[in-house]
Amino acid sequence: MVSARSTRVVAIFLGIAGAVLAGPVAAKGPDDYEALLRYKSEGYVFDERPWVEVEASLPPAPQDANLLPIVVSQQTDNRFFVDEASVHFGSDDVIRYTMVVISPSGVRNVSFEGMRCLTAERRLYAFGRSDGSWSKARNGAWQRIEGAKANRQHAALFSDYFCSTGGSVGDTEGARRVLRYGNPAAIAR
Repeated sequence: MVSARSTRVVAIFLGIAGAVLAGPVAAKGPDDYEALLRYKSEGYVFDERPWVEVEASLPPAPQDANLLPIVVSQQTDNRFFVDEASVHFGSDDVIRYTMVVISPSGVRNVSFEGMRCLTAERRLYAFGRSDGSWSKARNGAWQRIEGAKANRQHAALFSDYFCSTGGSVGDTEGARRVLRYGNPAAIAR
């Protein structure tokens, strides 16, 4: 006889496995990724193919005309932008982009970053210098996206733009479109 608990575990497992097999289009968000990590730690195998990241090319310095504002939080006075010209959806399913953060006093921080919807992770590749050149990030490891109140720009890009439930982007034009017009899947929540 099958217990209700085992039926629930199988249903969750099949739902997560379906999301993994379907790729970024089926991304559900950080909570599902926590369940996925838990099942992986328990020995479940979802995909035998190892993921391989492609070499990231640094984009030109961002131009003000290409900066698209993103809504992060009302709890910060900083303004956040993504350079539309730098946005690229790679063959490795990583969305790469240049982020520009401007403080109330006018201080401008520029970074070139990547985001994986499938694993709810982000990576910092380089920091922009005032002369338009780049400085390679010292810690370029993939990090889990957290929904913290401070530095929430990555969580906002993840859940409200690139990786929304039922509406994750799957190509460069889709990533640029959600930055310009919003992600209907995020707005419908």
